[in-house]
Amino acid sequence: MARTGRTGRTAGATQAPRKARSVRAARAVRVLTGAAGAGVISYGIYGLLHDPYIGDPLSVLFWGVGGLVLHDGLWLPLVLLAGTALVRRPLLRAGLVVAAALTAVGLPAVLRAGVDHGNASLLPLPYLRNLLLSLAAVAVVVGAIAVGRAVAPRVPPALGRLRRARQAVRVRRTSRGARRSPARPG
Repeated sequence: MARTGRTGRTAGATQAPRKARSVRAARAVRVLTGAAGAGVISYGIYGLLHDPYIGDPLSVLFWGVGGLVLHDGLWLPLVLLAGTALVRRPLLRAGLVVAAALTAVGLPAVLRAGVDHGNASLLPLPYLRNLLLSLAAVAVVVGAIAVGRAVAPRVPPALGRLRRARQAVRVRRTSRGARRSPARPG
């Protein structure tokens, strides 16, 4: 017979309710996050349709959909293909994807620096310096994680996990009516 705890249930029997609770909790988080996202989108559409400064909401909607198609249809596949083809290390690939996103956001401001059309407050910050500092911060974080992984001691798998896995296999075999293997002293 399988070992039982204080409750009289087998070790595997206590795992099922925990797993069911975690699945329900994950589902609730997904539903709540989706509802919040739908609410924000609805608020944005309401603002688009009722803003007195927007004369043609359809052109704004066309611009937004165009940006979405450009990002998801062109930019994202190119970045992912370049990352997959050029870099085999996932950590470096993640750093390059973040750097590409920062560059895509910051480059227009860098290229327009000094073009203020008589309005000094249009682009008042040193955008090139800020972009380079952001890229350096990404490089430092990726480097720190890589060094931390290289320096961290390698921990072999715990024997307790192996024993629990073997015990779970024995419990499954006995519950199906198969012949139970004799317990080995461990």
